[in-house]
Amino acid sequence: MADLTPNSSFSLTIRLQLPNRSGMLATVTQAIAQVGGNLGQINLINQTYKVSTRELTIDATSTEHAEQIVQAVKALTHIKVIDVYDRTFNLHRGGKISIDSKLSLKTQADLAMAYTPGVGRICTAIADDPQKVYSLTIKSNTVAIITDGSAVLGLGNLGPEAALPVMEGKAMLFKEFAGIDAFPICLANQDTDRIIETVKNIAPVFGGINLEDISAPRCFEIEAKLRQVLDIPVFHDDQHGTAIVSLAALINSLKLVQKSLEDVRIVINGAGAAGIAIARLLRQAGAKMIWMCDSKGILSTKRTDLTSQKQEFAVESSGTLAGAMVGADVFLGVSVPGVLTPEMVHSMASDPIVMAMANPIPEIQPELILDDVAVMATGRSDYPNQINNVLAFPGVFRGALDCRASVITNTMYLEAAKAIASLMSTTDLDPEHIIPSVFDERVVTAVSAAVQQAARNEGVAKR
Repeated sequence: MADLTPNSSFSLTIRLQLPNRSGMLATVTQAIAQVGGNLGQINLINQTYKVSTRELTIDATSTEHAEQIVQAVKALTHIKVIDVYDRTFNLHRGGKISIDSKLSLKTQADLAMAYTPGVGRICTAIADDPQKVYSLTIKSNTVAIITDGSAVLGLGNLGPEAALPVMEGKAMLFKEFAGIDAFPICLANQDTDRIIETVKNIAPVFGGINLEDISAPRCFEIEAKLRQVLDIPVFHDDQHGTAIVSLAALINSLKLVQKSLEDVRIVINGAGAAGIAIARLLRQAGAKMIWMCDSKGILSTKRTDLTSQKQEFAVESSGTLAGAMVGADVFLGVSVPGVLTPEMVHSMASDPIVMAMANPIPEIQPELILDDVAVMATGRSDYPNQINNVLAFPGVFRGALDCRASVITNTMYLEAAKAIASLMSTTDLDPEHIIPSVFDERVVTAVSAAVQQAARNEGVAKR
């Protein structure tokens, strides 16, 4: 496997003291370069006639690589390492989010209106007209981010406490990109029925429910049943957020290679929540030939071990992923690192599109096939064409909340994907730019508008 590219998720800062003479800093930077570290900012903290104190920021590829960098610096003569810290851990210390009051409580009158006795009038008004909860409380702009910690990122069943950093991050993204107040709720239970009942019981506080990192196939049942019992939108981001952004990226990739969605053969590796959702949305968008693979190979009608979700996409052909790749136009990976080989890519049709979205290590390292594909995308931020759900879920919920949608429909997913794709003009579109940046301020507005229009067309908007 090709070496990974150093990135900020494994970033460290080294504070060191070195003699204040020519060439000493160069010795340090050379040592870092020799072990593959990517040098970032260099700060001069203090300097005397004899010594300098500096802080160096360095990106690594892993925890082990970071330690290798530190040891390389420590091995240098006359260099004293004063401190080392992991920038990612430091960023997370104390959590990433907080709750702030929107009001200033300065006087007795303020307190009397915001709390007792004045708040009693608000409670009575809502009791008389329950719909006023949307205008008189946080409900209209609030989303619950629900997980049981059973499928955290690509790391597995880590439990609710270990899932919390992801949910905090999600809440931060909701706020930063869409102005939505989101709360992380990590449940210490993985029983499907109890999760459904718990979410049902806390739903009065929230305008929407974002399910996250819940393992398949339980996630399908949890989402389906919650949609039946709640009158607020329920969205499983691992499924639908991934599907929306994947479709947007594929729409634009196919423009570059001048192929149509109806005519290409698509191989999806990974038949869990994301894979199934991608396949469903692609099919709704017009895809005719989808071959899905799991760890046992092609989802074939000859197999007897398929779940009901996998049976939706069973085909007559059978065999391995390698066999499925022969002549394929598109590879979409939501599976495991290193499962795709250069030889498999070479067996694809002309102008192949490869979207290897396993995180943090993709199904194939882009460096191995850059000259062999028309378009390459991953789930990583340090390569071009990052397939990132943040392009979808903030705008989807912004739109759903603003029009008071009772449900988020398949058509809303489809229109959200089209909206994202449409932001790339023909002049901007190229093999390294198939979707807009996550920092493109147009994205949330465009997705929100598309979602609201679709909701109104389908009659699920309450305003």
